[in-house]
Amino acid sequence: MTLLFAIQNPSVAIVGRPERFPVNRIYCVGRNYAAHAKEMGGTERESPFFFSKPANAVVENGAQLPYPSRTADLHHEVELVVALAGAALAAKGENLSLAEAGAAVYGYAVGLDFTRRDLQAEAKDKGRPWDVAKGFDNSAPLSALTPAAQAGDIGQAQISLLVNGKERQHGAISDLIWNIPELIAELSTFYRLQPGDLIFTGTPAGVAAVVAGDVLEGQIDNLQPLRISIKS
Repeated sequence: MTLLFAIQNPSVAIVGRPERFPVNRIYCVGRNYAAHAKEMGGTERESPFFFSKPANAVVENGAQLPYPSRTADLHHEVELVVALAGAALAAKGENLSLAEAGAAVYGYAVGLDFTRRDLQAEAKDKGRPWDVAKGFDNSAPLSALTPAAQAGDIGQAQISLLVNGKERQHGAISDLIWNIPELIAELSTFYRLQPGDLIFTGTPAGVAAVVAGDVLEGQIDNLQPLRISIKS
């Protein structure tokens, strides 16, 4: 088969490895920390809901990003990102048990789920999808993936975001309303998960706007920090 033109497949660096992790799909979960759910008007424990970003929304660590078009209210959301792979996942992928879901984790990264908050609010008011608010270009910066075996007990890690050196968000992965195996298992009832899928697992409280010139530093214990900036 001959393709009409070539498209570069998105991928993510892996800590300590020459290979790169190919990105298949990006899934995100909303309101998965109790404090953030409250600040966004939700409840502490509701069934997880998912949305997606295109694979080419991934941005390399260290990038300088343009301020996105069609928004005057760009918000940061720092998140633990889970990368999926493994033979068991390739063989099944649907209706995973909690044990199967846990075994499907390849590694972890620090991610930012950028949101055009004004467009999201407009979509909510009009009962429309969130696509333009969440799935735009450069909306998913990622640090390099740390393989799960090198990440320690990720469930006990702290997560934080600094903007221009000042802390904006802070929480603990143990504060997730739906933990990692639960999220993967639930997601697998909606989609056949595949190697290369990424899951943004939710953000702690403290989301706020960024402006041109800001420098953002996301940190999770034992993972490569994420550092990006918004071009002036």
